Amino acid sequence: MDATNGSSADAGAGAPGVSSPAGGGLGGIAVDAASSATPTASSGDDASGVGSGGTGVSTADATGVGAVDGAGSIIVNGLRYDTARAVGNILDAPAGLQLGMTVKVTGPVNTDFTNGIARHVDSAADLKGPLLSVNLPQGSFVILGTTVSTDSGTVWADASGLAAIPAGKTLQVWGLPGPSGVLRATRVEQRDPGEFILTGTVEGLDTTAHAFTLGGLVVEYGVAVQSGSLDGQPLANGTVVRVRADTLLQGRLAAKSVQWWYPVPRVEGSTAQIAGLVTNFAGPASLRVLGLQVDASAAQITGGPQAALGNGVKVEVGGRIANGILKATKLKIRNVPGTGGPASFDLTGTVGAFRSSADFRVRGQPVNASSPNVHFSNGTAANLGNGVKVHVHGTEVLNGVLTADSIEFQ
Repeated sequence: MDATNGSSADAGAGAPGVSSPAGGGLGGIAVDAASSATPTASSGDDASGVGSGGTGVSTADATGVGAVDGAGSIIVNGLRYDTARAVGNILDAPAGLQLGMTVKVTGPVNTDFTNGIARHVDSAADLKGPLLSVNLPQGSFVILGTTVSTDSGTVWADASGLAAIPAGKTLQVWGLPGPSGVLRATRVEQRDPGEFILTGTVEGLDTTAHAFTLGGLVVEYGVAVQSGSLDGQPLANGTVVRVRADTLLQGRLAAKSVQWWYPVPRVEGSTAQIAGLVTNFAGPASLRVLGLQVDASAAQITGGPQAALGNGVKVEVGGRIANGILKATKLKIRNVPGTGGPASFDLTGTVGAFRSSADFRVRGQPVNASSPNVHFSNGTAANLGNGVKVHVHGTEVLNGVLTADSIEFQ
């Protein structure tokens, strides 16, 4: 099969998705029929708003890849996107976008990567299969020959953590690909058995046998539909792909689709902001994230010391493409034991389904603010109730519930 020149909107043949719910077809926490989150110029931008309609947001589309870490409209890698006019293609999530799901967002952003306007939002699960083994001390598990690591930012949709998931259970995982055979989980859900989904870096490509390896499995792609190549180039070693298959036999997946995984355009001068695990590290001037070569030698590094950078470290990087390399202006270290920015989830919206401070929702996301350590601004827990507008910040999602660390009444 020839690789198509389609966009990342083709997220996989036959995958269950969301069919145009409110909020631009995004659903879930992204629903925002009357967004008030139109980006405005912030410190560090050209205040004149030249070429941006005065908003401080460029008119040129940028690419953002990462996990959803907030809503109001949606927040990805700390960048808040207005989704009021976004077109979405959300697969494997009948209820729409939720915290921790990986996405690719296309649309203009401001120069300091704090606000943007989403034109397209694409999301699909990255791994699905039976739980084969668990390493509790390391917080990792294996599915389809892929080792899945977790950290404090992993969203547990329907469990209190890895120890609570029974052996052999089918899991659906959203995550960030690292080295071959490694995925950092950003969201984990228990599911019924069904199709297999596998994401990773192509190795051992054999174009004659129409096969390659992803981690510990061989993928046979002879009859698979290929999609998502931005430049029409065929499969090659080093390409990060998402594979869907109905059959797994003796360590071999018979792929029905092979999709380039959230490809980032290499157009000269284009803007990109991505999150992932560092690979091929040879110093700040030479590393890879999601398979993209990054030069962070001139970047502002936050979240930890430069010395903390290395293979396997989770980072967020933003900058412009020059000669096929992402020249980073900002790099944030995330989720490194002893350093790195902590997990962070934020919701802005009105309280709904209020039962108590321990049981209410904001943008459909369950929230528990009953801890005596919750910090309230402009009010107290007694002011919580349906219709009250709040900003909720938390650092942990267990059993699908965001534990609030602070709530600001707005």
